Amino acid sequence: MRGRGAVVRLGHVLHGFGIPRYTAAHPDGRHAFVSDAGRGEVVCLDVVRGRVVGRTQVGAGARHLSLDAGSAFLWVALGTKAREVGVVDVSRLARPQLSGRFRPPFLAHDVAFAPDARHVWLSSGDRNELAVYDPLGRLLRRVPGDWPPQHVSFAGSRAYVTSGWSGTLNVHRTSGARLARTVVPVGSYNVQSGAGRVLTPGLGTGTLTILDDEGAVRKELRVARSSHDACVVSV
Repeated sequence: MRGRGAVVRLGHVLHGFGIPRYTAAHPDGRHAFVSDAGRGEVVCLDVVRGRVVGRTQVGAGARHLSLDAGSAFLWVALGTKAREVGVVDVSRLARPQLSGRFRPPFLAHDVAFAPDARHVWLSSGDRNELAVYDPLGRLLRRVPGDWPPQHVSFAGSRAYVTSGWSGTLNVHRTSGARLARTVVPVGSYNVQSGAGRVLTPGLGTGTLTILDDEGAVRKELRVARSSHDACVVSV
């Protein structure tokens, strides 16, 4: 696959997973963490050498995960409607360890550390609500939301929350206060942000909605029969 002179090739194929689900990149640019729902594990990878560095049991159904700003702890939702969230000590990449689990005030779906290093967001998989924690696991605020499941992304001091069933993108402060609400195509479940833009792809519509950092729609494209996820690449 080529783009603007760059050549993208398959580098490595790794085996030994059950149902690998989601990834969180380490800021060193070399390592990444993968949740394995089938084996109930969090796995640390060396993406340069293409090998497993370490792995640890966290609980059945491990899915959405997020790494804190200090790269010391990782939170992982144990299911799409998770009764518990696992906290994993990843300060030693070769020996990740489960530090504990806690029960959120609802069945959790997505988990995301804010870049301010002071807030962690959990979205609900069973009700119209979100919860904001501090990095020590103390509940700071419960935030009204739209239909579950909801997904969260951040840019600066703002949080962007999509609800695919409601067809909405809500803009919040990272502390929880809602700033704006925008209608997007129903089925826009996932959300990513970067370079002053927010992207939400439409699973059922095949659309890609591009918004500015205030939540205003700048462009809506039809890109496929169905589009699941998107990202922003800065070069």
